[in-house]
Amino acid sequence: MQTYNDIFRKSFVEGFNGAAPDIKNILLTMGVTLLISLYIFFVYRLMTRKTFYSKNFNISLSMLTVITAAVILSVQSSIVISLGMVGALSIVRFRTAIKDPLDLIFLFWAIGVGIICGAGLAQMAILTSVIITAGLYFLDLIPVAKAPMLLVFNSSDTEVEEKVMERVKAHCSASNVKSRNITQNRLDMIIEVRCKDQPALVKEVAQIEGITTVSLLSHDGEVTF
Repeated sequence: MQTYNDIFRKSFVEGFNGAAPDIKNILLTMGVTLLISLYIFFVYRLMTRKTFYSKNFNISLSMLTVITAAVILSVQSSIVISLGMVGALSIVRFRTAIKDPLDLIFLFWAIGVGIICGAGLAQMAILTSVIITAGLYFLDLIPVAKAPMLLVFNSSDTEVEEKVMERVKAHCSASNVKSRNITQNRLDMIIEVRCKDQPALVKEVAQIEGITTVSLLSHDGEVTF
């Protein structure tokens, strides 16, 4: 005689033991997923043309989409497989550093498309990819303020800071001291500046008595003023 627990356990397990997808659905799902993953591959390549591009990371994105779709297809047929997948993935530790915050968008995009395609919602995956692409394209067109320059100079005279700041104020609309290092006979400074006539600024600072070296550098950091 079956107890209530036996009936509940049997119905629970049988409820998650669906029919395995046939080969036609598997090939169709994996084919659509592969096409979308290639689309993500080329979009990532175009979006990172001005920054650091990692081909290995881009390949990983494409393959991650296909693997995720295969996992979703597998767990649909049996709760045992789904629990096994959870246990197997729980011991995986990803330690790759994300160099660009934009990479997170592509990472979640690849995983999301894999889940959606594995669930049999190919149209949703295609629509999502189009919306994400359009959003990335139009947001990339929004202009941002130009990052300031870094004026770096070294001097054998520790009293030249006032003279340098006079030249900076004469040529720059804004300035901000980022670093000041003073030793017994040496002054090293880094000043963040915004100026139009950059050669004139460097030339005048270099002519100050005591200045040994002067450089004006560009950087891709955040705009602070």
